[in-house]
Amino acid sequence: MVRALLFGVLALLASTSSAYDVIREYSGNTFFDGWDFYGAPDNLTLGNVTWVSQTDAMSLGLAYVNTQGNVILKVDNTTNVTYGQERNSVRITTQDAYELGSLWLIDVNHIPYGCSVSTGPQWPNDGEIDIIEAINLMTYNQMAIHTTPGCTQSGLVNQLGTSGSTTDCSQPAGCTVMETSPNSFESGFAAAGGGVWATKFDDTGISIWFWSRPDVPQSINQSTSTSSLDLSGWGTPHANYTSTTCNMNEFFTPQNLVLDITLCGNWAGLSWDYDPTCGSSGPTGLCYNDCVVGPGSPRYDTAYWDISYIRTYTTRSSSPSPTETPSFSSSTATGTGSTGTSMVSTTPTQSDISFGEEFAMGDGSQLRR
Repeated sequence: MVRALLFGVLALLASTSSAYDVIREYSGNTFFDGWDFYGAPDNLTLGNVTWVSQTDAMSLGLAYVNTQGNVILKVDNTTNVTYGQERNSVRITTQDAYELGSLWLIDVNHIPYGCSVSTGPQWPNDGEIDIIEAINLMTYNQMAIHTTPGCTQSGLVNQLGTSGSTTDCSQPAGCTVMETSPNSFESGFAAAGGGVWATKFDDTGISIWFWSRPDVPQSINQSTSTSSLDLSGWGTPHANYTSTTCNMNEFFTPQNLVLDITLCGNWAGLSWDYDPTCGSSGPTGLCYNDCVVGPGSPRYDTAYWDISYIRTYTTRSSSPSPTETPSFSSSTATGTGSTGTSMVSTTPTQSDISFGEEFAMGDGSQLRR
């Protein structure tokens, strides 16, 4: 199934200021200048992909700017993968980390989806915000935050989305909010012309808004890569996490933005999530065997991001802080063994603001029995 780790960072509706100044825009031919490619197998969500380096992603056609000037990130849909191999995909992380007082916009035309496709969230000690997140054939986006114990979501929160079953954001699922507006994921999202997410991250909380293309506010449609942005007409956020029950300064450090696509893994590939919509994808009923193995087309023809731009804003005078590129050491087992990578970061763990997709069919231990 496809899980989109869609841009993850939330902000509270109430704020001392509604005007935000641009920090930078990621778009067009310079989009990739501010990102690092993972360049190793997916050891974060146990997905059956190798997140390739920037050089390989460009040469294999998995990361590029199309003729419309939009950024494309995709799963390899041209290779016939044999049993025991992984399929190539992409995971990128911003070199800058954004502090409290930030706002992020992402304008997207197409989100990865399909059986076994997923965007894999991380499990940080310093807070994680999942803005776009879904798996398999989900028809709606899911937003979430993940923290250490002590952060909860208020049951009286003012939001348009529907909160999940737990208010304890340290639980494995985190504090989830299901999007209730139409066309927030899968084929309906692209058919409506895509859409825009905005996430506000400040001392008062985290708030996320979503607009399908026909409903995008004029303040966003008329904005440019250099103009300030006024939030005053945006209305009630779709997901809202307030500082009254979750101290932002305590549970969140500066946030890196993450875009990725993984396959199977520890959400989309689990039988209770995979079987209802994707269990009949092949003869074995297992995500890896029936989806990842074999030809990539047509199964992964819809497993791609098409992004017009990502913009970051701030209400503060400080600039985002650069993060050092982590170093990786990896070992890959062939045949029916698992693929594993140990990651050694040269900086403290950063929390992630994520846009992601996971196509999952079973977890790493199930897939190859």
